[in-house]
Amino acid sequence: MSGVLGSVGTTVRRRYRALRTSRKVAAFCANPLNVVGLALVVAIAVAAAVGPFIAPYDPTTQQLTNRLQHPSLAHPLGTDQLGRDVLSRLLHGARLSLSIAVAVTGIRLTLGTTIGLLAGYAGGWTDEFLMRLVDVQLAFPGLVLALVIAGILGPSLRNVMLALALVGWASYARLVRGTVLTTKERNFVRAARLLNVSRFRIATRHLLPTVAGPVVVLATLNMGTVILGTAGLSFIGLGAQPPTAEWGTMLSDGRHHLRSAWWIANVPGVAIMLTVLGFTLLGDGLRDVLDPKRDATIEKLS
Repeated sequence: MSGVLGSVGTTVRRRYRALRTSRKVAAFCANPLNVVGLALVVAIAVAAAVGPFIAPYDPTTQQLTNRLQHPSLAHPLGTDQLGRDVLSRLLHGARLSLSIAVAVTGIRLTLGTTIGLLAGYAGGWTDEFLMRLVDVQLAFPGLVLALVIAGILGPSLRNVMLALALVGWASYARLVRGTVLTTKERNFVRAARLLNVSRFRIATRHLLPTVAGPVVVLATLNMGTVILGTAGLSFIGLGAQPPTAEWGTMLSDGRHHLRSAWWIANVPGVAIMLTVLGFTLLGDGLRDVLDPKRDATIEKLS
């Protein structure tokens, strides 16, 4: 009898999850802006994955005889001041920019989630100490602090990644702490305590899943911010160094030729704009879909 009840319970849970997932997908697709954001992100991801393999030219090869050529069949997006193909550099830059965004966001997410989870669940002096660190970090403008760190460490992409990672974890910590403070007083967490479940297991198996939705939304929004920050630091010479194909560096190279060769700066500028726009729209869509209130509504309907 217990086996039959267990099987029925498993089937009900599966159907509930399927219903909730299908409703979330339908709600996401109902907003055209969400679909546009997803399409832009997918397009950038595909370009980053296959771009270096389909690029028509080497992104660092200089051919001064072909410098500042207008867009043509041979060079669909023209050439820069050193005769390098802009399309090839753009495709290689997509992989570099997206890789940096994923790495920096991953470091921010891991560090911030760990600190927020520890502060919210432990409480007491641990919470006070960690939150004061968060307040100190948030007291400085993120991009300015990253500029200072990158300037001290020296111009390189590795130092830019480190600088951006160190200034962005506090928002994750504050978000996770607030969610944990609310969740740890719920009945299922109290029941786990009464059953003598270890604190580590409660934190990882009961509290951590509750912060997954908000953290995913924040990480998606941060991807665009990291790409913009990386391009900005590279634009002023603290990031990628020549001849590396990076969007911020390409934008910097083209600023001296805006009248004679508009495509050198405008092409990477448009790429940055569309990428940031895509992640912003996708993050907004995920925020609406992963709202806990929506889950409660679905539970009532089902």
